[in-house]
Amino acid sequence: MKLPLSILVSLACAGAAQAADLLQVYRDAVGFDAQYAAARAQRDAGLEKLPQGRAGLLPTVGLTANTIWNDLEAKARTPGATTRSAEYNTNGWSVSLSQPLFRWQNWVGYRQAELTAALAELQLGQAGQDLILRVTQAYFDVLLAQETLATAQAQKVAIAEQLESAKRNFEVGTATITDTHEAQARYDLAAATEIAAENDLAVKRQTLRTLTGKEPEALKGLKPGVQIGQPQPADLGKWVEAAETGNLAVQLAQTGLEVAGREIERQRAGHYPTLDLVATHGKNGSGYSSTTGSGSDSQSSTIGLQLALPIYAGGTVMSKEREAVALNEKARADLDNARRQATLGARQAYLGVNAGLAQVRALEAGVASSQLAVESNKLGYEVGVRINIDVLNAQSQLFDTKQKLAKARLDTLIAQLKLKSAAGTLSEDDLAAINALLQ
Repeated sequence: MKLPLSILVSLACAGAAQAADLLQVYRDAVGFDAQYAAARAQRDAGLEKLPQGRAGLLPTVGLTANTIWNDLEAKARTPGATTRSAEYNTNGWSVSLSQPLFRWQNWVGYRQAELTAALAELQLGQAGQDLILRVTQAYFDVLLAQETLATAQAQKVAIAEQLESAKRNFEVGTATITDTHEAQARYDLAAATEIAAENDLAVKRQTLRTLTGKEPEALKGLKPGVQIGQPQPADLGKWVEAAETGNLAVQLAQTGLEVAGREIERQRAGHYPTLDLVATHGKNGSGYSSTTGSGSDSQSSTIGLQLALPIYAGGTVMSKEREAVALNEKARADLDNARRQATLGARQAYLGVNAGLAQVRALEAGVASSQLAVESNKLGYEVGVRINIDVLNAQSQLFDTKQKLAKARLDTLIAQLKLKSAAGTLSEDDLAAINALLQ
């Protein structure tokens, strides 16, 4: 039964309205992805280093209290001596305050904590860029798998039509049985390809679901004949220059080097004297004792300066300083490696975008020429100057070229995002720009 045109249009509009786009999928992933959630928690933990470092500069206050019941018996070691006993309570409390006046390692630790907090923010930013790339790749993988399945189904239909044509021509004696066998073999292969494409699409959908926690019924695809722009600026040198400083991995390594430098200074401060302001105030009391015939209460307050000078700690301080120097050299090497990897990534992504754009143009021309080849071979087969295998080969080439064109477009868009990531500028705005290319 055929549905009325109005109903078909309504169903199509409803399906389009329910289709998810790239931005929607990304925002779902922000709230669901486990890797990004772990990165957020790691950032929150890293930010706590700042109040911990500040605590080393602030005073510490402590309160102690005690109460003790005393039951004493005393007997002299002389003949006829009597035993004397006493039962009473002693109690007291004390409040102490210590304010660092000069503890260089604490001040350096505070500055180091500021860098550690900045490091945590950078790590979250890097995780955010990684999430954008992972979501986009998973989204495009689904689109490509859908295109592959649609291509396999269309090719199967086209081969089925050619198979029926070959059978009819054989029956009327204008073609050999070979044409039918060749078409049947291609049809069986197309059926197997369709099954594999269906399975691949299911896997790609599940991969996307692990990022978002949802499995949308449909995803918006690229608009037909969409035009992808050149990277701006269209200068490889500028992108490489931006990557050397703006890449988040480079910024992480740079901050890590600064943290390592502070660590040397902090460990070296283990040789320095410390000066603290210390103050105490307390009260002690003793209950009535039958031995003394009285009780007592006393209060005391003290305030002063306390100087400590480390002299020898078994070589621990010097060993930790040497360890910090070695780790500083490692951090410097990590920074050099991060810069090299960032510039390499920028070069690869920039060249990938340009190569992708050139490939898209070539494949667009290839689709047009392959379409003409199919039509020409079909006409030639009808008039007897082409055989069935020529038509099948032309159809196969057309569908293969269309699939490669779809992949080239998606790969080029991914390369653009990787280029922005290499320069450290990748953000949700770049996803919005790609989202505008979807329908």
